[in-house]
Amino acid sequence: MKVKLNIHGMSMREIAQACDGTLTYTGNTDKIMVNAICTDSREADVGTLFIALKGEKTDGHKYIGDVLKKGCRFVLCEDFAPSDLTSDCAVIRVCDSLRAIGDIAAAYRKDSYCKRIAITGSVGKTTTKEYVAAVVGQKYKTSKTPGNHNSWLGMPMAMLGEDPECEASVLEMGMSARGEISHLSKTAKPDIALITNIGTAHLEILKTRENICRAKAEIIDGLKEGGLLILCGDEPLLRGLGSKNFSTVYVSLENKDSDYRATNIVSCDGQTVFDLICRDKTVEKIKINLIGNHNVIAAAFAYAVGESLGLCEEEIRRGLLSFHGSEMSMRQNIYRLGDITVVEDCYNASPESMRAASSVLSQLCEADPNSRSVAVLGDMRELGESSKLLHRQVGEYFAKNKTGLLFTFGKNAVDIAKGAIDAGMSENAVFVNDDIEAPTLTADMLKKELRKGDIVLFKASRAVAAERIIELIKNYNHR
Repeated sequence: MKVKLNIHGMSMREIAQACDGTLTYTGNTDKIMVNAICTDSREADVGTLFIALKGEKTDGHKYIGDVLKKGCRFVLCEDFAPSDLTSDCAVIRVCDSLRAIGDIAAAYRKDSYCKRIAITGSVGKTTTKEYVAAVVGQKYKTSKTPGNHNSWLGMPMAMLGEDPECEASVLEMGMSARGEISHLSKTAKPDIALITNIGTAHLEILKTRENICRAKAEIIDGLKEGGLLILCGDEPLLRGLGSKNFSTVYVSLENKDSDYRATNIVSCDGQTVFDLICRDKTVEKIKINLIGNHNVIAAAFAYAVGESLGLCEEEIRRGLLSFHGSEMSMRQNIYRLGDITVVEDCYNASPESMRAASSVLSQLCEADPNSRSVAVLGDMRELGESSKLLHRQVGEYFAKNKTGLLFTFGKNAVDIAKGAIDAGMSENAVFVNDDIEAPTLTADMLKKELRKGDIVLFKASRAVAAERIIELIKNYNHR
């Protein structure tokens, strides 16, 4: 990963000060400006700071000597051999290279007048980020974290690479443990912080939803004084997070006490229309190009952000309608494949997003009476001791939503099948493959059972790579 510092360069002394590092240099390199930052040794060159990271597959520290020899003059790392130093280089030594990236980003953007909107939550972060960016972009020159770059590496690098004319920045923040959101929030220092919901992802590490809520609430740690906190009003755990240091707004689908509440939701032909009760007024017939209540609340969040930043109703409506969802790879991508319709949602999965996907499948089938709902569901990861129960509950949910055929993919997903059968789904309508290394088996079962008009949902955690099954089906159709 490499980003160009578009606003101004930074000297190695400034960088060392920002991340509390120890600077060692030869020649005058302490005064020469760094104009780019990279974490891949293959992208290191003159003027670029190479940051050595310790990863799961490789350790960037192994390449320090190589990057200096090939002309890169600037390195930040946790350790280095003095023998690696060349006659014209500067090296900053820190305790934690990954944390240092955030410290550098915070210092680099310290004097920026750019409005920052930080978004976290168990599910819906990326969709909400896209809707918010689409809305805010109607009035301000807006940047956003690309894809799912919501980590200690991705989010700060996105900040470092922002356009010098950027007026608003929408930053997604992910986590797997306590303290991670706090660090990201303190790096970004947002004007607006938003929590989409509290789910069950990360139960394996955090054990309880209450702990997950505490971890997500760390987004407040960097929120500017006088800023705005936007919360899901349908989540009881998020009640009581207000403070005299910032304003709090609640957005919901069900809670009538919320500041913004979506109602009269109707989906048709791939679009959804809804009304939004905004305190003492109602905004009627807001239209978005996606279906599912989870997309409606994401749009409602974006409406609240837009109003807080001074956008008029027409600007917000235009922004919401401009987003089509195609920007989000493998997330609710709906398309025709031969005689069937595919709902490709293979990026990730949790019990909450599984239920949302089931609702989308049901709505699509309701719009076409001749269709049949088919679900291909894979393992959900990081659910800890609750994994078996939560997988069974997902199966029950799909059964109660009258799913026509159910195919499960993976060892954990076997419990989805069991839950569906226990909830009354016919065993003849359930097909099990517990080996994620054998996608062909599920593809062959689908080939045998699918018929013209079927609407097929593919949903699983990223590690399952359920899109492999789709590719096999595409190949069958091309034969």
